[in-house]
Amino acid sequence: MKVSREQMAENRRRILEVASELFRDRGFDAVSVAEVMKAAGLTHGGFYGHFSSKDDLVAQTLAHVLAADSGEGGDFRAYLGSYLSPRHRDNPAAGCPTAGLAAAIRHQTPAARGAMTEGLRAQIARIEKALPELDPADRHRAAIGSWAAMVGAVILARAIADPALSDEILEQTRAWIEAGIKDGATL
Repeated sequence: MKVSREQMAENRRRILEVASELFRDRGFDAVSVAEVMKAAGLTHGGFYGHFSSKDDLVAQTLAHVLAADSGEGGDFRAYLGSYLSPRHRDNPAAGCPTAGLAAAIRHQTPAARGAMTEGLRAQIARIEKALPELDPADRHRAAIGSWAAMVGAVILARAIADPALSDEILEQTRAWIEAGIKDGATL
């Protein structure tokens, strides 16, 4: 039975969404193609109609999720509060792909690293837009520093066994960034 273009596109979207959650939750190496397809409700045999290899799936999943993660709009302080929250820390499968996968990306293909690079550029640009009161050089520096601190804080908060210290890492990083951001910034 031939599948329509619309159904193929929906199947592909579903594969990318499921792969994104599984990769963020468990890492690239701990997830098989068969697991992704089963979680998407599809057969393993259908995989190669969408992707040439698992490496291709990884790269395309990163491009897909990072494009969705770097959307426009909203208040920077609200975004900062949401990002540096226990809820985000405790839900890696639904959380930031950068915080969930950055450490493992160095072992992936150039295409996957390229997708991560473009995602990073998009987030920096997003934060830069949130800081219009700064001159361009300071805006760029603040955007890179804020994003690096946010991602690093989530990685560290997830890595440790002390819940109080984990919460403190999130809270203090948020306070440190907010101290450097003027009122009225939006994201």
